Amino acid sequence: MAVGGVGLLGALRQALRLRHYSPRTEEVYVAWVRRFVRFHGRRHPREVGEGGITAFLNDLAVERAVTAATQNQALAALLFLYREVLGVPAGVLSGLVRARQSRRIPVVLTRAEVARVLAGLGEGSVEWLVASLLYGSGLRLLEALTLRVKDVDLERCEIRVRRAKGDKDRVTVLAEGIRGAYAGHLAGVRSRWEGDVAAGAGWVPLPGALVVKYPNAGREWAWQWVFPGRLVHGEGGRRGRYPLHETVVQRAFRRAVIASGIAKRASCHTLRHSFATHLLEGGADIRTVQELLGHRDVKTTMMYTHVLNRGRLGVRSPADTL
Repeated sequence: MAVGGVGLLGALRQALRLRHYSPRTEEVYVAWVRRFVRFHGRRHPREVGEGGITAFLNDLAVERAVTAATQNQALAALLFLYREVLGVPAGVLSGLVRARQSRRIPVVLTRAEVARVLAGLGEGSVEWLVASLLYGSGLRLLEALTLRVKDVDLERCEIRVRRAKGDKDRVTVLAEGIRGAYAGHLAGVRSRWEGDVAAGAGWVPLPGALVVKYPNAGREWAWQWVFPGRLVHGEGGRRGRYPLHETVVQRAFRRAVIASGIAKRASCHTLRHSFATHLLEGGADIRTVQELLGHRDVKTTMMYTHVLNRGRLGVRSPADTL
């Protein structure tokens, strides 16, 4: 399966990077296209056409009972493949069964529950530091794990999030209460980086074409990861580090939730929801919360007002008047 001399998935990755899609979107789209090809017995997408897209999406909705959001994600990946990679318009997709659109409100932890989960992670641990950013700064997990040293301003208590969802940059707050812990963490990371450099390693990948413009920047302190993973061999045989893998934090967080006895289906992303909800409870302007979260549309931020209406700031139960 080749497109212009390049494998289908390779061509898909090139097209996504050319249009500055995020690394996470790239991985999701590649996974959906791979699944689509396997669904059709490894036939080339050109051969299956519109009917093949409809059959695949209908199978997701009817047989797999996926949510509307999941089906829409698969549809977006396939439309991108056909239009941008294969140069074939997907058409109307007649006969498509759409998954039912569900309305969900986010799971939110109380302040006391957040404190219990963070305590379960072990104050000062890497997992605790990452989780503190998710709750204290409203970051997504991958946004926290791909932070570079230059993006954390301890003096101004600010964090600059680069190339976030939608290829947007934003500035958010760093909690003053954990500034000391982060300073100590960065000192340890710097010591490890100095050891890597002395051993001939210390390289990290750079975004875009910066590696061509600044060939030695990948070894500078400013570009190092705030949460580096283990030492590996990268491109060109250079030894360096990639960010800490997200599953390390996810598994630790899950264990902490279970140990806390909290009967909520909480994930790392729940801390971001809790950040927004608690800001609004504290009287923060919704436009400010929108900017801190990096939402394109304030309607997305508005979902947290539904949580408020069902919490202690909402209506009083008539049973309380008996």
